[in-house]
Amino acid sequence: MPSTSALVRPVWFRWLVGAFFGVLVGLGGALHRDYGVGWDEQLDRLNGIINAKYVALKLAPELARRQATFAQIPDMRDNQDADHGVLYQLPLVVLEKVVGAEDSRDVYFFRHLVIWLTCVGGIYALYRVGARYLGSGAWGLAVAAALVLSPRMFAESFYNYKDLVFLGFFTVGIGTLHRWLRQPTWPRAALHAVAVGAAIDVRTMGVLLVALTLGFAGLEAWARPALWRRLAGGLLLMVPLLVAVVVAGWPYLWEHPVSHFVAAFSSFSRYRADMLTLYLGREISVRELPWHYAPVWILVTTPLPYVALFLAGLVVVGAAAVRRPLGWLRTAAGRFDLLVLAWLFGPLLAIIVLHSVVYDGWRHLYFAYPALLLLAGRGAQAAGRGWQRATTRPARLAGYVAAGLLVLGLGHTAWRMVLDHPYQNVYFSFLPGATAERLFERDYWGLSGREGVEWILAHDSSAAVPVATEPRTALMLHNAQLLLPPAERARLRMVPVGQARYFLTTYRWHPGPYPDSLGREVYTKRVNGLTLLSVFKRAQ
Repeated sequence: MPSTSALVRPVWFRWLVGAFFGVLVGLGGALHRDYGVGWDEQLDRLNGIINAKYVALKLAPELARRQATFAQIPDMRDNQDADHGVLYQLPLVVLEKVVGAEDSRDVYFFRHLVIWLTCVGGIYALYRVGARYLGSGAWGLAVAAALVLSPRMFAESFYNYKDLVFLGFFTVGIGTLHRWLRQPTWPRAALHAVAVGAAIDVRTMGVLLVALTLGFAGLEAWARPALWRRLAGGLLLMVPLLVAVVVAGWPYLWEHPVSHFVAAFSSFSRYRADMLTLYLGREISVRELPWHYAPVWILVTTPLPYVALFLAGLVVVGAAAVRRPLGWLRTAAGRFDLLVLAWLFGPLLAIIVLHSVVYDGWRHLYFAYPALLLLAGRGAQAAGRGWQRATTRPARLAGYVAAGLLVLGLGHTAWRMVLDHPYQNVYFSFLPGATAERLFERDYWGLSGREGVEWILAHDSSAAVPVATEPRTALMLHNAQLLLPPAERARLRMVPVGQARYFLTTYRWHPGPYPDSLGREVYTKRVNGLTLLSVFKRAQ
Protein backbone atom coordinates (compact mmCIF):
# COMPACT_ATOMS: atom_id res chain seq x y z
CA MET A 1 0.00 0.00 0.00
CA PRO A 2 1.45 3.38 -0.99
CA SER A 3 2.33 5.77 1.77
CA THR A 4 0.79 9.21 1.98
CA SER A 5 4.05 10.75 0.81
CA ALA A 6 3.99 8.59 -2.30
CA LEU A 7 0.77 10.27 -3.35
CA VAL A 8 1.96 13.87 -2.94
CA ARG A 9 1.79 15.55 -6.35
CA PRO A 10 4.37 18.22 -7.29
CA VAL A 11 3.05 21.44 -8.81
CA TRP A 12 4.10 20.49 -12.36
CA PHE A 13 2.21 17.22 -12.11
CA ARG A 14 -0.94 18.95 -10.91
CA TRP A 15 -0.68 21.17 -13.97
CA LEU A 16 -0.27 18.06 -16.14
CA VAL A 17 -3.38 16.49 -14.65
CA GLY A 18 -5.30 19.73 -15.17
CA ALA A 19 -4.13 19.90 -18.78
CA PHE A 20 -5.10 16.26 -19.40
CA PHE A 21 -8.64 16.72 -18.18
CA GLY A 22 -8.88 20.13 -19.81
CA VAL A 23 -8.08 18.49 -23.14
CA LEU A 24 -10.80 15.91 -22.50
CA VAL A 25 -13.34 18.67 -21.86
CA GLY A 26 -12.23 20.38 -25.04
CA LEU A 27 -12.55 17.12 -27.00
CA GLY A 28 -16.14 16.86 -25.86
CA GLY A 29 -16.87 20.36 -27.10
CA ALA A 30 -15.28 19.59 -30.46
CA LEU A 31 -16.68 16.10 -31.08
CA HIS A 32 -20.09 15.81 -29.42
CA ARG A 33 -21.97 16.76 -32.60
CA ASP A 34 -20.33 13.98 -34.62
CA TYR A 35 -22.21 11.02 -33.15
CA GLY A 36 -25.66 9.76 -34.06
CA VAL A 37 -28.55 9.01 -31.73
CA GLY A 38 -28.18 5.53 -30.21
CA TRP A 39 -30.82 2.85 -30.08
CA ASP A 40 -31.93 3.53 -26.49
CA GLU A 41 -31.50 7.28 -26.26
CA GLN A 42 -35.11 8.26 -26.92
CA LEU A 43 -36.36 5.61 -24.50
CA ASP A 44 -33.94 6.77 -21.82
CA ARG A 45 -35.07 10.36 -22.27
CA LEU A 46 -38.73 9.33 -22.18
CA ASN A 47 -38.08 7.53 -18.90
CA GLY A 48 -36.71 10.76 -17.48
CA ILE A 49 -39.69 12.75 -18.77
CA ILE A 50 -42.20 10.29 -17.30
CA ASN A 51 -40.47 10.49 -13.94
CA ALA A 52 -40.39 14.29 -14.16
CA LYS A 53 -44.16 14.27 -14.65
CA TYR A 54 -44.60 11.91 -11.72
CA VAL A 55 -42.47 14.09 -9.45
CA ALA A 56 -44.29 17.24 -10.57
CA LEU A 57 -47.65 15.64 -9.81
CA LYS A 58 -46.45 14.75 -6.35
CA LEU A 59 -44.86 18.09 -5.51
CA ALA A 60 -46.88 20.66 -7.52
CA PRO A 61 -49.90 18.98 -9.12
CA GLU A 62 -51.76 22.12 -10.20
CA LEU A 63 -48.71 23.64 -11.84
CA ALA A 64 -47.90 20.34 -13.56
CA ARG A 65 -51.37 20.01 -15.08
CA ARG A 66 -51.11 23.47 -16.63
CA GLN A 67 -48.13 22.40 -18.75
CA ALA A 68 -48.94 22.20 -22.47
CA THR A 69 -47.42 18.73 -22.98
CA PHE A 70 -48.74 17.19 -19.76
CA ALA A 71 -51.46 15.03 -21.36
CA GLN A 72 -49.04 13.65 -23.97
CA ILE A 73 -46.65 12.20 -21.38
CA PRO A 74 -47.43 8.61 -20.26
CA ASP A 75 -48.11 7.91 -16.61
CA MET A 76 -45.64 6.02 -14.44
CA ARG A 77 -47.84 2.91 -14.50
CA ASP A 78 -47.41 2.77 -18.29
CA ASN A 79 -43.62 3.20 -18.15
CA GLN A 80 -41.92 0.08 -19.50
CA ASP A 81 -38.56 1.32 -18.26
CA ALA A 82 -39.61 2.09 -14.70
CA ASP A 83 -37.13 -0.56 -13.53
CA HIS A 84 -34.28 1.70 -14.71
CA GLY A 85 -33.18 4.32 -12.21
CA VAL A 86 -33.39 7.98 -13.23
CA LEU A 87 -30.92 9.71 -10.93
CA TYR A 88 -29.08 10.76 -14.10
CA GLN A 89 -31.92 10.98 -16.61
CA LEU A 90 -34.26 13.10 -14.50
CA PRO A 91 -31.81 15.99 -13.90
CA LEU A 92 -30.82 15.79 -17.57
CA VAL A 93 -34.42 16.43 -18.62
CA VAL A 94 -34.52 19.42 -16.29
CA LEU A 95 -31.23 20.73 -17.70
CA GLU A 96 -32.70 20.62 -21.22
CA LYS A 97 -35.37 23.06 -20.09
CA VAL A 98 -32.85 25.26 -18.30
CA VAL A 99 -30.71 25.70 -21.44
CA GLY A 100 -33.77 26.06 -23.67
CA ALA A 101 -33.15 23.04 -25.89
CA GLU A 102 -36.44 22.41 -27.71
CA ASP A 103 -35.71 21.03 -31.18
CA SER A 104 -34.58 17.40 -31.18
CA ARG A 105 -31.29 18.36 -32.84
CA ASP A 106 -30.44 20.75 -30.01
CA VAL A 107 -31.70 18.34 -27.36
CA TYR A 108 -29.51 15.41 -28.35
CA PHE A 109 -26.41 17.46 -29.09
CA PHE A 110 -26.75 18.95 -25.62
CA ARG A 111 -27.28 15.55 -24.05
CA HIS A 112 -24.22 14.13 -25.83
CA LEU A 113 -22.07 16.92 -24.45
CA VAL A 114 -23.38 16.43 -20.91
CA ILE A 115 -22.86 12.67 -20.92
CA TRP A 116 -19.28 13.18 -22.16
CA LEU A 117 -18.57 15.63 -19.34
CA THR A 118 -20.09 13.15 -16.89
CA CYS A 119 -17.83 10.41 -18.22
CA VAL A 120 -14.83 12.72 -17.84
CA GLY A 121 -15.78 12.81 -14.17
CA GLY A 122 -15.69 9.01 -14.18
CA ILE A 123 -12.25 9.07 -15.78
CA TYR A 124 -11.09 11.38 -13.01
CA ALA A 125 -12.47 8.97 -10.42
CA LEU A 126 -10.43 6.18 -12.05
CA TYR A 127 -7.34 8.38 -11.95
CA ARG A 128 -7.77 8.83 -8.20
CA VAL A 129 -8.37 5.12 -7.59
CA GLY A 130 -5.44 4.21 -9.85
CA ALA A 131 -3.11 6.59 -8.02
CA ARG A 132 -3.99 4.91 -4.73
CA TYR A 133 -3.80 1.39 -6.11
CA LEU A 134 -0.52 1.80 -7.98
CA GLY A 135 1.09 4.19 -5.51
CA SER A 136 1.73 6.98 -7.99
CA GLY A 137 -0.22 9.81 -9.55
CA ALA A 138 1.62 9.19 -12.81
CA TRP A 139 0.46 5.57 -12.89
CA GLY A 140 -3.08 6.66 -12.01
CA LEU A 141 -3.02 9.09 -14.92
CA ALA A 142 -1.72 6.32 -17.19
CA VAL A 143 -4.69 4.12 -16.27
CA ALA A 144 -7.08 7.03 -16.88
CA ALA A 145 -5.46 7.61 -20.27
CA ALA A 146 -5.88 3.91 -21.09
CA LEU A 147 -9.63 4.29 -20.49
CA VAL A 148 -9.69 7.23 -22.90
CA LEU A 149 -7.70 5.17 -25.43
CA SER A 150 -10.28 2.38 -25.34
CA PRO A 151 -12.11 2.94 -28.63
CA ARG A 152 -15.53 1.55 -27.76
CA MET A 153 -15.60 3.27 -24.39
CA PHE A 154 -14.57 6.55 -25.98
CA ALA A 155 -17.39 6.56 -28.52
CA GLU A 156 -20.06 5.36 -26.12
CA SER A 157 -19.12 8.09 -23.64
CA PHE A 158 -21.11 10.44 -25.88
CA TYR A 159 -24.42 8.56 -26.05
CA ASN A 160 -24.54 5.51 -23.76
CA TYR A 161 -26.41 6.98 -20.78
CA LYS A 162 -26.65 3.63 -19.03
CA ASP A 163 -23.35 1.78 -19.11
CA LEU A 164 -20.66 4.46 -19.38
CA VAL A 165 -22.32 6.72 -16.82
CA PHE A 166 -22.67 3.72 -14.52
CA LEU A 167 -18.98 2.90 -15.04
CA GLY A 168 -18.14 6.30 -13.57
CA PHE A 169 -20.56 6.04 -10.66
CA PHE A 170 -19.34 2.53 -9.82
CA THR A 171 -15.73 3.69 -9.89
CA VAL A 172 -16.60 6.50 -7.48
CA GLY A 173 -18.18 3.85 -5.22
CA ILE A 174 -15.01 1.77 -5.29
CA GLY A 175 -12.98 4.84 -4.41
CA THR A 176 -15.18 5.80 -1.45
CA LEU A 177 -15.19 2.17 -0.26
CA HIS A 178 -11.41 1.97 -0.24
CA ARG A 179 -11.05 5.31 1.56
CA TRP A 180 -13.54 4.22 4.22
CA LEU A 181 -11.85 0.86 4.71
CA ARG A 182 -8.50 2.54 5.25
CA GLN A 183 -9.93 5.10 7.69
CA PRO A 184 -13.45 4.09 8.80
CA THR A 185 -14.68 7.51 9.95
CA TRP A 186 -18.31 8.61 10.08
CA PRO A 187 -17.99 11.18 7.26
CA ARG A 188 -16.35 8.62 4.98
CA ALA A 189 -19.07 6.09 5.77
CA ALA A 190 -21.75 8.66 4.93
CA LEU A 191 -20.02 9.61 1.67
CA HIS A 192 -19.75 5.96 0.66
CA ALA A 193 -23.43 5.36 1.37
CA VAL A 194 -24.36 8.30 -0.87
CA ALA A 195 -22.03 7.04 -3.63
CA VAL A 196 -23.51 3.53 -3.49
CA GLY A 197 -27.07 4.85 -3.45
CA ALA A 198 -26.34 7.04 -6.47
CA ALA A 199 -24.82 4.09 -8.36
CA ILE A 200 -27.89 1.95 -7.65
CA ASP A 201 -30.13 4.75 -8.89
CA VAL A 202 -28.23 4.75 -12.19
CA ARG A 203 -28.27 0.96 -12.62
CA THR A 204 -29.64 -1.58 -10.19
CA MET A 205 -26.42 -3.56 -10.62
CA GLY A 206 -24.97 -1.04 -8.19
CA VAL A 207 -26.09 -3.43 -5.45
CA LEU A 208 -22.79 -5.21 -6.11
CA LEU A 209 -21.19 -2.33 -4.23
CA VAL A 210 -23.28 -3.32 -1.21
CA ALA A 211 -21.93 -6.87 -1.40
CA LEU A 212 -18.37 -5.58 -1.78
CA THR A 213 -18.83 -3.25 1.17
CA LEU A 214 -20.08 -5.99 3.46
CA GLY A 215 -17.49 -8.52 2.36
CA PHE A 216 -14.50 -6.22 2.57
CA ALA A 217 -15.64 -4.64 5.83
CA GLY A 218 -15.58 -8.16 7.30
CA LEU A 219 -12.15 -8.79 5.79
CA GLU A 220 -10.84 -5.49 7.17
CA ALA A 221 -12.18 -6.33 10.63
CA TRP A 222 -10.37 -9.68 10.45
CA ALA A 223 -7.10 -8.07 9.36
CA ARG A 224 -7.34 -5.11 11.77
CA PRO A 225 -9.38 -6.31 14.79
CA ALA A 226 -8.96 -3.00 16.62
CA LEU A 227 -11.21 -1.35 14.01
CA TRP A 228 -14.17 -3.71 14.10
CA ARG A 229 -16.34 -1.40 16.22
CA ARG A 230 -15.72 1.56 13.91
CA LEU A 231 -16.42 -0.60 10.87
CA ALA A 232 -19.62 -1.97 12.40
CA GLY A 233 -20.73 1.54 13.37
CA GLY A 234 -20.07 2.76 9.85
CA LEU A 235 -22.20 -0.02 8.41
CA LEU A 236 -25.03 0.85 10.79
CA LEU A 237 -24.88 4.44 9.56
CA MET A 238 -24.76 3.40 5.92
CA VAL A 239 -27.90 1.26 5.92
CA PRO A 240 -30.55 3.95 6.56
CA LEU A 241 -28.65 6.58 4.59
CA LEU A 242 -28.25 4.23 1.63
CA VAL A 243 -31.95 3.34 1.65
CA ALA A 244 -32.89 7.01 1.87
CA VAL A 245 -30.68 7.94 -1.10
CA VAL A 246 -31.94 5.07 -3.27
CA VAL A 247 -35.61 5.81 -2.61
CA ALA A 248 -35.27 9.58 -2.86
CA GLY A 249 -33.42 9.38 -6.18
CA TRP A 250 -35.76 6.86 -7.82
CA PRO A 251 -39.41 8.04 -7.92
CA TYR A 252 -40.61 4.60 -9.02
CA LEU A 253 -39.80 3.41 -5.49
CA TRP A 254 -41.67 6.16 -3.66
CA GLU A 255 -44.98 4.32 -3.24
CA HIS A 256 -43.89 0.68 -2.87
CA PRO A 257 -40.14 0.77 -2.28
CA VAL A 258 -39.51 -2.87 -1.37
CA SER A 259 -41.67 -4.64 -3.96
CA HIS A 260 -40.73 -2.24 -6.75
CA PHE A 261 -37.02 -2.56 -6.01
CA VAL A 262 -37.23 -6.37 -5.98
CA ALA A 263 -39.07 -6.26 -9.32
CA ALA A 264 -36.46 -3.91 -10.79
CA PHE A 265 -33.56 -6.04 -9.58
CA SER A 266 -35.07 -9.29 -10.83
CA SER A 267 -35.52 -7.77 -14.30
CA PHE A 268 -31.74 -7.96 -14.77
CA SER A 269 -31.86 -11.73 -15.01
CA ARG A 270 -34.29 -11.71 -17.90
CA TYR A 271 -35.22 -9.76 -21.02
CA ARG A 272 -38.69 -8.75 -22.08
CA ALA A 273 -38.31 -10.09 -25.61
CA ASP A 274 -36.50 -13.12 -26.98
CA MET A 275 -34.05 -11.01 -28.99
CA LEU A 276 -31.48 -12.62 -31.27
CA THR A 277 -27.82 -11.68 -31.37
CA LEU A 278 -25.03 -12.64 -33.75
CA TYR A 279 -22.27 -14.47 -31.91
CA LEU A 280 -19.46 -16.52 -33.49
CA GLY A 281 -21.34 -16.54 -36.78
CA ARG A 282 -24.67 -17.82 -35.42
CA GLU A 283 -27.83 -15.96 -34.49
CA ILE A 284 -28.75 -17.12 -30.99
CA SER A 285 -31.24 -16.03 -28.38
CA VAL A 286 -30.00 -13.64 -25.71
CA ARG A 287 -31.59 -16.05 -23.24
CA GLU A 288 -29.36 -18.91 -24.39
CA LEU A 289 -25.92 -17.35 -24.53
CA PRO A 290 -22.96 -19.67 -23.80
CA TRP A 291 -20.84 -18.99 -20.74
CA HIS A 292 -17.96 -17.69 -22.85
CA TYR A 293 -20.02 -14.94 -24.54
CA ALA A 294 -18.80 -12.06 -22.34
CA PRO A 295 -15.14 -13.20 -22.04
CA VAL A 296 -14.85 -13.55 -25.82
CA TRP A 297 -16.40 -10.13 -26.44
CA ILE A 298 -14.00 -8.58 -23.91
CA LEU A 299 -11.03 -10.22 -25.65
CA VAL A 300 -11.91 -9.16 -29.20
CA THR A 301 -12.79 -5.54 -28.34
CA THR A 302 -10.05 -4.65 -25.83
CA PRO A 303 -6.76 -3.30 -27.25
CA LEU A 304 -4.20 -6.09 -27.21
CA PRO A 305 -1.59 -4.17 -25.17
CA TYR A 306 -4.10 -3.92 -22.33
CA VAL A 307 -4.89 -7.62 -22.55
CA ALA A 308 -1.20 -8.54 -22.40
CA LEU A 309 -0.49 -6.23 -19.47
CA PHE A 310 -3.64 -7.42 -17.69
CA LEU A 311 -2.48 -11.03 -17.93
CA ALA A 312 0.91 -9.99 -16.56
CA GLY A 313 -0.77 -8.15 -13.69
CA LEU A 314 -2.93 -11.17 -12.98
CA VAL A 315 0.18 -13.33 -12.74
CA VAL A 316 1.83 -10.85 -10.36
CA VAL A 317 -1.20 -10.63 -8.08
CA GLY A 318 -1.89 -14.36 -8.29
CA ALA A 319 1.71 -15.24 -7.41
CA ALA A 320 1.59 -13.02 -4.32
CA ALA A 321 -1.72 -14.55 -3.25
CA VAL A 322 -0.63 -18.16 -3.76
CA ARG A 323 2.76 -17.72 -2.11
CA ARG A 324 1.34 -16.68 1.30
CA PRO A 325 -2.47 -16.43 1.13
CA LEU A 326 -3.10 -15.30 4.72
CA GLY A 327 -0.06 -13.07 4.80
CA TRP A 328 -1.19 -11.48 1.53
CA LEU A 329 -4.66 -10.78 2.93
CA ARG A 330 -3.19 -9.25 6.07
CA THR A 331 -1.51 -6.53 4.02
CA ALA A 332 -3.42 -3.46 2.85
CA ALA A 333 -1.98 -3.94 -0.63
CA GLY A 334 -3.20 -7.55 -0.76
CA ARG A 335 -6.72 -6.56 0.26
CA PHE A 336 -6.74 -3.80 -2.36
CA ASP A 337 -5.65 -6.40 -4.94
CA LEU A 338 -8.53 -8.62 -3.87
CA LEU A 339 -10.97 -5.72 -4.15
CA VAL A 340 -9.88 -5.07 -7.72
CA LEU A 341 -10.11 -8.78 -8.54
CA ALA A 342 -13.61 -8.93 -7.07
CA TRP A 343 -14.57 -5.81 -9.04
CA LEU A 344 -13.60 -7.52 -12.29
CA PHE A 345 -14.42 -11.18 -11.79
CA GLY A 346 -17.41 -10.87 -9.45
CA PRO A 347 -19.82 -9.46 -12.06
CA LEU A 348 -18.45 -11.73 -14.77
CA LEU A 349 -18.94 -14.86 -12.66
CA ALA A 350 -22.38 -13.67 -11.51
CA ILE A 351 -23.57 -13.38 -15.11
CA ILE A 352 -22.17 -16.81 -15.96
CA VAL A 353 -23.56 -18.56 -12.86
CA LEU A 354 -26.96 -16.85 -12.87
CA HIS A 355 -27.35 -17.08 -16.67
CA SER A 356 -28.22 -13.39 -16.73
CA VAL A 357 -29.27 -11.90 -20.05
CA VAL A 358 -26.65 -9.72 -21.71
CA TYR A 359 -26.65 -8.38 -25.24
CA ASP A 360 -25.10 -5.69 -27.45
CA GLY A 361 -21.61 -7.04 -26.88
CA TRP A 362 -20.54 -6.82 -23.25
CA ARG A 363 -21.80 -3.32 -22.45
CA HIS A 364 -23.61 -4.54 -19.33
CA LEU A 365 -20.18 -5.33 -17.88
CA TYR A 366 -18.44 -2.10 -18.85
CA PHE A 367 -18.41 -1.02 -15.20
CA ALA A 368 -15.86 -3.78 -14.48
CA TYR A 369 -13.48 -2.60 -17.21
CA PRO A 370 -11.59 -0.14 -14.97
CA ALA A 371 -10.53 -3.09 -12.81
CA LEU A 372 -9.00 -4.74 -15.88
CA LEU A 373 -7.06 -1.55 -16.58
CA LEU A 374 -5.86 -1.33 -12.98
CA LEU A 375 -4.53 -4.88 -13.19
CA ALA A 376 -2.91 -3.96 -16.49
CA GLY A 377 -1.22 -1.15 -14.58
CA ARG A 378 0.11 -3.71 -12.10
CA GLY A 379 1.45 -5.71 -15.01
CA ALA A 380 3.14 -2.65 -16.53
CA GLN A 381 4.72 -1.77 -13.18
CA ALA A 382 6.05 -5.30 -12.74
CA ALA A 383 7.43 -5.37 -16.27
CA GLY A 384 9.17 -2.04 -15.72
CA ARG A 385 10.73 -3.16 -12.45
CA GLY A 386 11.84 -6.42 -14.00
CA TRP A 387 13.51 -4.56 -16.84
CA GLN A 388 15.28 -2.22 -14.39
CA ARG A 389 16.67 -5.22 -12.50
CA ALA A 390 17.83 -6.95 -15.67
CA THR A 391 21.60 -7.33 -15.76
CA THR A 392 22.21 -9.23 -18.99
CA ARG A 393 22.22 -7.66 -22.41
CA PRO A 394 19.61 -10.08 -23.88
CA ALA A 395 17.22 -9.34 -21.01
CA ARG A 396 17.56 -5.60 -21.45
CA LEU A 397 17.18 -5.94 -25.21
CA ALA A 398 14.00 -7.96 -24.67
CA GLY A 399 12.74 -5.13 -22.48
CA TYR A 400 13.37 -2.60 -25.23
CA VAL A 401 11.54 -4.80 -27.73
CA ALA A 402 8.57 -5.23 -25.39
CA ALA A 403 8.43 -1.48 -24.71
CA GLY A 404 8.58 -0.79 -28.44
CA LEU A 405 5.75 -3.21 -29.13
CA LEU A 406 3.69 -1.58 -26.38
CA VAL A 407 4.23 1.89 -27.83
CA LEU A 408 3.37 0.63 -31.33
CA GLY A 409 0.25 -1.06 -30.03
CA LEU A 410 -0.96 2.05 -28.22
CA GLY A 411 -0.09 4.21 -31.20
CA HIS A 412 -2.05 1.90 -33.51
CA THR A 413 -5.06 2.04 -31.18
CA ALA A 414 -4.95 5.84 -31.12
CA TRP A 415 -4.57 5.99 -34.89
CA ARG A 416 -7.51 3.62 -35.34
CA MET A 417 -9.62 5.88 -33.15
CA VAL A 418 -8.82 8.83 -35.41
CA LEU A 419 -9.44 6.92 -38.64
CA ASP A 420 -12.65 5.25 -37.42
CA HIS A 421 -14.21 8.43 -35.98
CA PRO A 422 -17.09 8.64 -35.19
CA TYR A 423 -17.50 4.85 -35.33
CA GLN A 424 -15.02 3.74 -32.68
CA ASN A 425 -17.97 1.72 -31.29
CA VAL A 426 -17.29 -1.02 -33.87
CA TYR A 427 -13.63 -1.42 -32.94
CA PHE A 428 -12.26 -4.97 -32.95
CA SER A 429 -8.75 -5.33 -31.65
CA PHE A 430 -7.27 -7.98 -33.96
CA LEU A 431 -10.05 -9.33 -36.17
CA PRO A 432 -10.09 -8.31 -39.86
CA GLY A 433 -13.25 -6.45 -40.83
CA ALA A 434 -14.65 -9.25 -42.97
CA THR A 435 -14.15 -11.74 -40.12
CA ALA A 436 -15.65 -9.45 -37.51
CA GLU A 437 -18.82 -8.78 -39.51
CA ARG A 438 -19.27 -12.50 -40.11
CA LEU A 439 -18.84 -13.47 -36.44
CA PHE A 440 -20.20 -10.58 -34.36
CA GLU A 441 -22.75 -7.81 -34.23
CA ARG A 442 -21.68 -4.57 -35.84
CA ASP A 443 -23.34 -1.21 -35.27
CA TYR A 444 -25.92 -2.44 -32.77
CA TRP A 445 -26.54 1.17 -31.66
CA GLY A 446 -27.68 2.09 -35.19
CA LEU A 447 -25.53 5.24 -35.20
CA SER A 448 -24.51 4.97 -38.84
CA GLY A 449 -28.14 5.44 -39.85
CA ARG A 450 -27.58 9.17 -39.42
CA GLU A 451 -24.90 9.19 -42.10
CA GLY A 452 -27.13 7.17 -44.44
CA VAL A 453 -30.05 9.57 -44.11
CA GLU A 454 -27.78 12.61 -44.51
CA TRP A 455 -26.27 11.10 -47.68
CA ILE A 456 -29.69 10.40 -49.16
CA LEU A 457 -30.96 13.93 -48.54
CA ALA A 458 -27.72 15.46 -49.85
CA HIS A 459 -28.06 13.53 -53.12
CA ASP A 460 -31.82 13.81 -53.63
CA SER A 461 -33.31 17.30 -53.87
CA SER A 462 -36.94 16.16 -53.97
CA ALA A 463 -39.42 17.92 -51.70
CA ALA A 464 -40.32 14.53 -50.22
CA VAL A 465 -37.85 11.65 -50.06
CA PRO A 466 -39.38 8.23 -49.15
CA VAL A 467 -36.97 6.02 -47.20
CA ALA A 468 -37.49 2.61 -45.62
CA THR A 469 -35.63 0.11 -43.51
CA GLU A 470 -36.46 -3.28 -42.04
CA PRO A 471 -39.47 -3.21 -39.69
CA ARG A 472 -37.32 -4.46 -36.81
CA THR A 473 -34.91 -1.53 -37.19
CA ALA A 474 -37.48 1.21 -37.78
CA LEU A 475 -36.33 2.89 -34.57
CA MET A 476 -32.87 3.32 -36.10
CA LEU A 477 -34.37 5.32 -38.98
CA HIS A 478 -36.48 7.38 -36.62
CA ASN A 479 -33.44 8.16 -34.45
CA ALA A 480 -31.40 9.09 -37.51
CA GLN A 481 -33.72 11.95 -38.45
CA LEU A 482 -33.63 13.52 -34.98
CA LEU A 483 -30.31 15.23 -35.70
CA LEU A 484 -31.30 16.61 -39.10
CA PRO A 485 -31.86 20.36 -39.49
CA PRO A 486 -35.64 21.01 -39.39
CA ALA A 487 -35.87 21.77 -43.13
CA GLU A 488 -34.15 18.49 -44.04
CA ARG A 489 -36.18 16.57 -41.49
CA ALA A 490 -39.37 17.82 -43.14
CA ARG A 491 -38.30 16.29 -46.49
CA LEU A 492 -37.72 12.81 -45.09
CA ARG A 493 -40.63 10.39 -45.37
CA MET A 494 -40.40 7.12 -43.45
CA VAL A 495 -42.49 4.63 -45.41
CA PRO A 496 -42.96 0.85 -45.80
CA VAL A 497 -40.44 -0.94 -47.98
CA GLY A 498 -42.84 -1.26 -50.92
CA GLN A 499 -43.30 2.53 -51.10
CA ALA A 500 -39.66 3.53 -50.65
CA ARG A 501 -37.27 5.07 -53.16
CA TYR A 502 -34.37 4.30 -50.82
CA PHE A 503 -33.73 1.38 -48.49
CA LEU A 504 -31.24 1.88 -45.64
CA THR A 505 -29.74 -0.86 -43.49
CA THR A 506 -27.17 -1.09 -40.70
CA TYR A 507 -27.28 -4.92 -40.89
CA ARG A 508 -28.63 -5.52 -37.42
CA TRP A 509 -30.49 -8.86 -37.40
CA HIS A 510 -29.72 -9.20 -41.11
CA PRO A 511 -25.97 -9.78 -41.46
CA GLY A 512 -26.25 -11.27 -44.95
CA PRO A 513 -26.71 -9.66 -48.39
CA TYR A 514 -30.00 -8.15 -49.54
CA PRO A 515 -32.07 -9.10 -52.62
CA ASP A 516 -31.83 -7.16 -55.89
CA SER A 517 -35.50 -6.19 -55.54
CA LEU A 518 -34.46 -3.45 -53.11
CA GLY A 519 -32.54 -1.72 -55.89
CA ARG A 520 -28.95 -0.81 -56.61
CA GLU A 521 -26.50 -0.21 -53.75
CA VAL A 522 -25.59 3.46 -54.12
CA TYR A 523 -23.74 4.12 -50.86
CA THR A 524 -21.74 1.99 -48.44
CA LYS A 525 -19.97 2.93 -45.23
CA ARG A 526 -17.04 0.76 -44.21
CA VAL A 527 -14.85 1.13 -41.15
CA ASN A 528 -11.57 -0.79 -41.11
CA GLY A 529 -12.97 -3.23 -43.67
CA LEU A 530 -16.23 -3.77 -41.77
CA THR A 531 -19.45 -2.81 -43.56
CA LEU A 532 -21.67 -0.68 -41.32
CA LEU A 533 -24.23 0.81 -43.64
CA SER A 534 -25.72 0.35 -47.09
CA VAL A 535 -28.15 2.52 -49.02
CA PHE A 536 -30.11 0.95 -51.90
CA LYS A 537 -32.04 2.93 -54.51
CA ARG A 538 -34.82 1.65 -56.71
CA ALA A 539 -34.82 2.57 -60.37
CA GLN A 540 -37.45 5.23 -61.11
